[in-house]
Amino acid sequence: MEFGESNRWLDHVSGEITELFKAIDEGEHQKQDFKFRIDSAQKIAVTLVSFANTDGGKLLIGVKDNGRITGVDPEEEFYMIEGAATLYCQPVVHFKTMVYENEEGKKVLEVEVPASQDSPHSAKTESGQWKVFIRQGDENFAANGVIVDYLKNKQPVSKRKNMVAYGPEERALFELLSRTRETSISRFKKEAGIEDIRVAERILVLFLQWKIIGYRATEKGIRFYLLS
Repeated sequence: MEFGESNRWLDHVSGEITELFKAIDEGEHQKQDFKFRIDSAQKIAVTLVSFANTDGGKLLIGVKDNGRITGVDPEEEFYMIEGAATLYCQPVVHFKTMVYENEEGKKVLEVEVPASQDSPHSAKTESGQWKVFIRQGDENFAANGVIVDYLKNKQPVSKRKNMVAYGPEERALFELLSRTRETSISRFKKEAGIEDIRVAERILVLFLQWKIIGYRATEKGIRFYLLS
């Protein structure tokens, strides 16, 4: 069922239990997260925008981290998700839901979030700040300015294929990544002799658009690497 429609159906089971078992066997990963229950609309908003900003994904609510089904009241959890998606996400994150029930009568609410065409979405954190988040592995990470700009327009206007046509800053980035495994914005800026951080960010965004580089999130920030 689509977000925003009547949710009277939530008392009815709509999913095949074998499909739930199959999903649980996969464990938590980039496109799947388990939740015992939703305690905070603001916290779950971070996961919603992370899925929407990356590859999409689904929440299985009523499942512990170890995969054990504990069950929930689907309607109560639906309202928490709906509140998170509308009040704590900008723009609103859309989702679909499905209900499963095991042989013990315990119900699980599945919340599926598609990869969004309206990204970047931001979540209102408990500190009151609006931040953009992305999903990597089974974790959510705050995005930096480069990733935010990249999400705004993943399609490049043009693509230069010849490195000779690049300016000195672009060549400096390519050479840096050719000899090192990865780089941060600040290291690239320093080694390329760029004074304005916005210039360094713009070049990294272009290289992401052109699929010359990729990125990964770490506890210390976003790192960029050369794609093979």
